[in-house]
Amino acid sequence: MSSQHYDVVIMGAGIGGNWAARHLMLKMPGIRVALVEPKSDEAIAKIGKIGESSVEIAGIFMVKELGLGEYLTEKQLPKNGLNFHWPKDSAKTDSIDDYWSVWALRQPVVHAWQMHRGKLETDLLRMNTDMGVARVQARVKGIEITDGDAPNAVVAKSHDGEELRLTCDHLIDTAGRSFITGRKFDNILPDPADKFGLNNGTAWVRVTGVDRDVFREAMPMDTATARYYGTNHWFGEGHWLWMIPIDREEMSLSIGVMHHHDVIPGKHLNSREKFLAFLEKNHTVLHKLITTAEGELDFMYWGKPSHRCKQMFNADNWYALGDAAYFADAFYSMGTSTIALAVESVTEIIRAKRAGEADAEEKRAAFNDYNVWFSQTNMHMYRHHARHLGNASIMSWRIFFEYIWWFGTLVPTFIGKWHLQPRYIAETLDNCPRHFHVEVYEELNEIQDEGLNLGLMDCYRADQLPVEYHPTQDHLPYLENTTYGARELNIYTAVAATHWYAAWWWIKLQKRAWGFGALLRKKAWSLALRLFLQAFLIKMRAAWHELELLGRPHSDAHQEVADAFERSNPLPKLQPWMDSLPERKPRRRGATAGGDESAA
Repeated sequence: MSSQHYDVVIMGAGIGGNWAARHLMLKMPGIRVALVEPKSDEAIAKIGKIGESSVEIAGIFMVKELGLGEYLTEKQLPKNGLNFHWPKDSAKTDSIDDYWSVWALRQPVVHAWQMHRGKLETDLLRMNTDMGVARVQARVKGIEITDGDAPNAVVAKSHDGEELRLTCDHLIDTAGRSFITGRKFDNILPDPADKFGLNNGTAWVRVTGVDRDVFREAMPMDTATARYYGTNHWFGEGHWLWMIPIDREEMSLSIGVMHHHDVIPGKHLNSREKFLAFLEKNHTVLHKLITTAEGELDFMYWGKPSHRCKQMFNADNWYALGDAAYFADAFYSMGTSTIALAVESVTEIIRAKRAGEADAEEKRAAFNDYNVWFSQTNMHMYRHHARHLGNASIMSWRIFFEYIWWFGTLVPTFIGKWHLQPRYIAETLDNCPRHFHVEVYEELNEIQDEGLNLGLMDCYRADQLPVEYHPTQDHLPYLENTTYGARELNIYTAVAATHWYAAWWWIKLQKRAWGFGALLRKKAWSLALRLFLQAFLIKMRAAWHELELLGRPHSDAHQEVADAFERSNPLPKLQPWMDSLPERKPRRRGATAGGDESAA
């Protein structure tokens, strides 16, 4: 058995493994990283996975932290927001005009991407090996974990039968649903009771040569973005479907469903024929997109895609991220964003431990707690989804509410690198807002049981809550300055505003549902007051943070440029570029450029 030692061994060359390898190489030049993956380039390029669409956190991470802006622009597709469609009449779904729709109205402020995962992962693997990552084409047979900082090991067998033993200081499991660390440490929780009741399944097909006119049939030209390149969501009772473009040259689409087993049993969708029959009866427009396409790449069905883990970053220097740790639902395209959070956390733990920093273990414990909390929060967003999805009124209000928290709290937390601050992590976990969400979801259940129509809430319009607010609005200019130093972005300002607007959303919900009778409902004004109080207290914390930052620039990088500019003398002056210039003869009066004086 051949043996070799690395600083880090990563199991799995999917998006998580490749991101982790590239991030480590960029942040710690010279680090020795091995990436263990049994599949060939050809097999990776053809693989189909959930997670073909990204949102803001993953978009920022890929461009700013991994330097993939040019690659994504040239090789992948833009994501022009999320669009949502509910049938006006479930028996008639022939065209887009048969749906109530909420459209993204403009280009996203932060770019995200629709991704052909096979091509992306193949290209990333090539980039990483070019950077010096050791690619080991072998199948993992087992792992050996030792206590503390003693080396761990991966035992693998190469494609030609050679036995390999790779020792390492840090071991990262991104091998997905192989659950290498999950099985060894009984780390995976798949039961609905451990997932806030989530019990879903998924089926999807990828087709090439689609006829986009099927989608465009009567589409009005009233938005400033290309609707086809958004992630289009289609709703019905107990299910939702995605429609994602994944390749420009092949004109290919991924069309899939996430269904809830207590409404639609898996045995009714677990074959291509059943899936197409379901679409033909419930979403004819999507059925036409598939059946009029020139070719079909594959069909897949997963009966139990969701799970969560007990821990992600262990004190014995093993780490699980991506599907190896948790997956909930593809609804908000958050899977790749959760990977981005975990990759940055793991890199910082490894960096701190290699540097022998005294607080390295404190960071490891805090980052584990935050990422596990984030997995639970992600899972919690699908509480009662099975009940709400097909109700356009209830679900559109719910999307608006959940957007408030995503754009107001989670995105700026990532941009400001607050997920790498143990003190802020402790504050977040101590003040987890999920109890507010429980009350909201239960209230929506009651409204639905009463058969009330709240109207359609548009998460992109700015005229539905006070002060022309819409959820994608920035509470502070974090997107205009993504080079904030640690803690320079005042996250408390954004979190306070999030609670403030959530309170106004709740008040409007009460008024629309119960009218003046809402004043007699204790929980109506009780939750509003608690949200307003929380907003006030967090705003006070924001003011204190501003005092802590007094006199410091918001961006050290920008300040360095400004200081250097002021010290310079940037007066423009042409520099000679030829030894001598030919002598120019003066032009005679009346002569033309061609020398024809008579023309003058």
